[in-house]
Amino acid sequence: MILAAGKGKRMYSTLPKVLHPIAGAPMLAHVLRTARALNPERLIVVYGHGGERVRAAIADADIEWVEQSEQLGTGHALKMALPALPASGTTLVLYGDVPLTRAATLQALLSAAESGMAVLTDRVADPSGYGRIVRDEHGAVARIVEDKDCTPAERAIHEINTGMLALPNARLPEWLNALKTGNAQGEYYLTDVIGLAAQAGVTVGSTLVAHSYEAAGVNNKVQLAELERIHQSNQARALLEQGVTLLDPARIDVRGSLSCGRDVSIDINCVFEGQVSLGDNVSVGANCVLKNVTVAAGSKIAPFSLLEDAVVGAECKIGPFARLRPGAQLAAKVHIGNFVEVKKSSIGVGSKVNHLTYIGDADIGSGVNVGAGCVTVNYNGVDKFRTTIQDNVFVGSGSLLVAPVTLEQGATVGAGSVINKTAPADQLTVARARQVTVPGWQRPQKKS
Repeated sequence: MILAAGKGKRMYSTLPKVLHPIAGAPMLAHVLRTARALNPERLIVVYGHGGERVRAAIADADIEWVEQSEQLGTGHALKMALPALPASGTTLVLYGDVPLTRAATLQALLSAAESGMAVLTDRVADPSGYGRIVRDEHGAVARIVEDKDCTPAERAIHEINTGMLALPNARLPEWLNALKTGNAQGEYYLTDVIGLAAQAGVTVGSTLVAHSYEAAGVNNKVQLAELERIHQSNQARALLEQGVTLLDPARIDVRGSLSCGRDVSIDINCVFEGQVSLGDNVSVGANCVLKNVTVAAGSKIAPFSLLEDAVVGAECKIGPFARLRPGAQLAAKVHIGNFVEVKKSSIGVGSKVNHLTYIGDADIGSGVNVGAGCVTVNYNGVDKFRTTIQDNVFVGSGSLLVAPVTLEQGATVGAGSVINKTAPADQLTVARARQVTVPGWQRPQKKS
């Protein structure tokens, strides 16, 4: 069960707190992904503030949604969800604003609850603001005391409650109905079930997190930014351990999934979004953005290039300052140079588009050379049309190819041409105005 009903006042945003992103995905999505790794029988999300936006953003079919219309505390949230719980088994309570907990840590928490129930704890240098773990003379967990309700002795305790619990379903109706609001917050504390369990003779186990960031929640943009950097550092370390060369591990952002082959090199300030795959010996230059891209072995992405929803074949050269838009598909050994944009087009083996050119809605064969400053004129203001350029075509610089149009195999187009009819195979086609010099013409002069 994931509690995700909070408003997040200190975020100073109209966006519900659990939808604020870490690594490009809502915090709640991170928690759900971790929860699914445990193969739960049911997945329940308690929502409240901005609930319809939350449900619209996380429209996963396997989620059971429970509304908490009034936010009266964590105990109240769980009570709202009681009808959705089976009578037996264990409920693992997580939080939608605690995004970096590892599945292995939660598995250890579940193991600690096999004898009854368990709480996930942390030890911190400054426990201010956190509920303290109070243990009995035998070292067993006796109760949790919230910071505002602590005595001076309890305030000195450095073991804190993370809020994550593994609870026996069979006892939850009894314990939740016994919760009271006699505390500084005037809320129903879920943590009070620890004391109720201890009084009932139920063994309360505990597990200590390996890293404090696993239990860190987000209440403001400062904490959000801190967890973002921790998450990115963890991902960078994982890439380094896999053998990826990162010229500066502190300057890479992975906002999705990045898989890399052997001898991959990534320069500074690169962003990877969605699903990105880099083959063996791929290099990515500085300040590149790759989103939902596959790059085959040996290809080089030069600095300041932007690739989105594209496929790059083996041993290609892309950039610098190149843009591959959705639907760009490059075969092997293609060159896409500086200030070239490719959209919804396929380009065959060994073809080159090196300078200041737009290729849109085109099918380009192998061995083609497209000169500088060329444009496939694919849009008439209403419909898009395709350009077909067959193998071994040479297109001179500054040419406009007005679609729908075909340049047949081996055709040559003279520089500066406007082509709106088929260019025949193996012939030179030139379509430009004749150069004229006007004798005696004088340039107009500004009047003083």
